[in-house]
Amino acid sequence: MSVHPRDELVDHLPALRAFALGLTRNGATADDLVQDAIVKAWTNIDKFEAGTNLRAWLFTILRNTYYSSLRKTRREVADVDGVFAASLSEKPAHDGRLQLADFKRAFNQLPDEQREALVLVGALGASYEEAAATCGVAVGTIKSRANRGRAKLAELLDLDENEAMELTDPATMAVVSSRPMTAR
Repeated sequence: MSVHPRDELVDHLPALRAFALGLTRNGATADDLVQDAIVKAWTNIDKFEAGTNLRAWLFTILRNTYYSSLRKTRREVADVDGVFAASLSEKPAHDGRLQLADFKRAFNQLPDEQREALVLVGALGASYEEAAATCGVAVGTIKSRANRGRAKLAELLDLDENEAMELTDPATMAVVSSRPMTAR
């Protein structure tokens, strides 16, 4: 008995939310983005090719939805001073050389393309090939974006390339690591 792709959508929600959060940098916006992407996937499930990677298909829908909404909102007034965004943040629950809040601040300064590559390859464990397919670019482009993003993070965080980082969050460690996370 084969499983219908609609039955598998819920399995991908945590990864979709993580990707959306990496793109939007806002929990409520990320949730809205995931909801929009799932609605689009649900209504267009007949366009999904059986036997292909459902997760990659969903990531592509989410990514395209994000960039479409970004183009639309460029004319809207943004939270320039960050007052609203600051009200949604929490203080990190751990002490270490690199505080999560410092990492978030630095990560949010990266260009969208570098953040996107680091979330896909690092935090979500996608291969460079999967990330490239999701973003519609060459594998070398994803590798370059991830490497430039890691280098910029190290610069922003004033880290020596041989310095050990004390983080408790494996997804954050994966983002700054030069090796993709293994699939879970």
